[in-house]
Amino acid sequence: MASRQVSVIGAGRATRELEQLAEETGRLLAERGCTVVCGGLGGVMEAAARGAKQAGGTTVGILPGESRAGASEWLDHTVVTGIGHARNLAVVASGDAVIAVGGEWGTLAEIGFAMKLGRRVVVLQPGWELEGVETAATPRGAVDAALRDL
Repeated sequence: MASRQVSVIGAGRATRELEQLAEETGRLLAERGCTVVCGGLGGVMEAAARGAKQAGGTTVGILPGESRAGASEWLDHTVVTGIGHARNLAVVASGDAVIAVGGEWGTLAEIGFAMKLGRRVVVLQPGWELEGVETAATPRGAVDAALRDL
């Protein structure tokens, strides 16, 4: 396997605090040589991609629509799915591990898919608290936990 891929998931519309956490997470992943995979749109997804790109990393966005319209400018590669929210499965399946930064119902669905697929999931706090899902207090803690044993 060439490069480790880590999916960063979270809401398309997020608070500035969550965007800052996601950007730092993306930066730290890129510094550790990981490709950042996300849903390719705004909010947490865009912030994680921005952090990764600013650190010289590679980013992949898996889009819900039928075109690249609306895709984040911080993506190196885009995958157009045309399957709406069902693309959440592709986002988490494409990562060797998953880091959740905040999020809403779509993020919860992604966490469920990731757990079903056997991916390590780390929720960066504040965020979902779910039985059997690891949490981290800082972006560095989330990245360290996600990359453990990869």
